[in-house]
Amino acid sequence: MGQISAQNHIPHISKKTPWRSSIMNRLRRDKWLYLLLLPGLLYFVVFKYFPMWGILLAFQNYQPFTGFWKSEWVGLEHFRLFFENPEFYMLLRNTLLLSFYNLIFFFPAPIIFALLLNEVRQVFFKRTIQTMIYVPHFISMVIVASLTYVFLTTEGGTVNELIFQYTGDKIQFLSDPSWFRPIIILQTIWKECGWGTIIFLAALAAVDVEQYEAATIDGANRWRQTWHITLPAIRSTIVILLILRMGSVLDNGFEQIYLMLNPLNRSVGEVFDTYVYAMGITQGAFSYSTAVGLFKSVVGVILVLGANWLAKRFGQSGLY
Repeated sequence: MGQISAQNHIPHISKKTPWRSSIMNRLRRDKWLYLLLLPGLLYFVVFKYFPMWGILLAFQNYQPFTGFWKSEWVGLEHFRLFFENPEFYMLLRNTLLLSFYNLIFFFPAPIIFALLLNEVRQVFFKRTIQTMIYVPHFISMVIVASLTYVFLTTEGGTVNELIFQYTGDKIQFLSDPSWFRPIIILQTIWKECGWGTIIFLAALAAVDVEQYEAATIDGANRWRQTWHITLPAIRSTIVILLILRMGSVLDNGFEQIYLMLNPLNRSVGEVFDTYVYAMGITQGAFSYSTAVGLFKSVVGVILVLGANWLAKRFGQSGLY
């Protein structure tokens, strides 16, 4: 009987221990890799996940002198005030229009640049162009806004001086609301387009060269090779980046908009990011601004999940 009971217990132990021992062996084997992972993990825990408790401010009338736990809980009151605010529709329109223009003009720009660079055969010329279009990514947005002011201001601006020499007039680029969105889009393309090409150039490097050789033998020109070989090869990368882009539809970036904003173009330039700053920092409406930020985050999550679902419905590989 003792032998039978011992045999009955052996399989029971063997079913539980392998995965645990496998994890311990993996930790011991790759301990230095996990140690390198630790700083990045701590960064996300401390600066991304731990501050998420602050979203509770959106559901209470927070008073700094009263404290978090003693402030009055008001539920969805701040969301109601936000949706009933006449400025809500202006903020929503401005934010969505800027995101739409970025999606139409900026998102394809890195793809086009990557396709053009992929056709360059001179290595030195190719690397020189890559370096030139990468550099603006590392320039502060404050400097970009300053350069924009130097070029477009009516008081000695380079562009306006040239226009004045040929036409005798000057254009109010920085104060005319109709010029605000084009300037923002051009700034974004100039600053970030080169950096975005890195991902697509890496995807293009994985395309099998034999496919181009076979297409050449079949008589396909460069345009047909790009359409039938290159673009399908990087389709999954484009879809994933598009899904991620959908998560930032209501996030146009605070710094760029704030630096280019002035009282004359506020009607087309004020977005959720600058509104949160104005209400939360300058006016001290912490709970109200938190509600606005939470609204943005929820909409972003819904858009990412919806775009991922649509991508899978059309046979593409999504985020998960």
